[in-house]
Amino acid sequence: MKFFLDTANIDEIREANATGLLDGVTTNPSLIKKSGRDFFEVIAEIADEVKGPVSAETTAPDHETMLKEGLKCAAIADNIAVKVPLTMEGLKTCKALRAKDIMVNVTLCFSANQALLAAKAGATFISPFVGRHDDVGFNGMELIEDIRIIYDNYGFDTEILVASVRHPTHVLESARIGADVATMPWDAMQKLFKHPLTDSGLAGFDKDWAATGFSIL
Repeated sequence: MKFFLDTANIDEIREANATGLLDGVTTNPSLIKKSGRDFFEVIAEIADEVKGPVSAETTAPDHETMLKEGLKCAAIADNIAVKVPLTMEGLKTCKALRAKDIMVNVTLCFSANQALLAAKAGATFISPFVGRHDDVGFNGMELIEDIRIIYDNYGFDTEILVASVRHPTHVLESARIGADVATMPWDAMQKLFKHPLTDSGLAGFDKDWAATGFSIL
């Protein structure tokens, strides 16, 4: 499974990238607003920092304007994946961008039927929002499982990018199901490292090592 960071904070991206575990970055208008920086400036900086796909989201509701925005975003760097919404206008734009060999991330997916439409439109990535799905009483993991089955049934190349990840269990279940990517905030990614037995084991080793009086350096 690939790990993407869901952020527009360059410091978080650099810290995650230093682990060697970061495969890409997703952004959205809310994250850009939170960064307080110019859209094109921050996307260009992220794309330079990360070798993998960097999602930059369009904002127009209509196909014609959305396509213009998408082309402008794609021109920022070769590793930009243009993000479009799962609407009819968004899928028209997806098809047009894919015809130009531009990566497209179709976002705000909440049903397997929507995911099927995105794959048929040629989407590079489909982004089902599992956390938001859970918030309204549905099972986000069942959605991921349904999409995996459908994509495997028909051999679609569209990658399942699990979004709205809230905690490590979302990542674990997505990996068990066979999702291609999980995108998450930096604080959620950091939780993947944590286990109480790792912490207690390390504390024990540190105590015993200090008692030896030795130093490796």
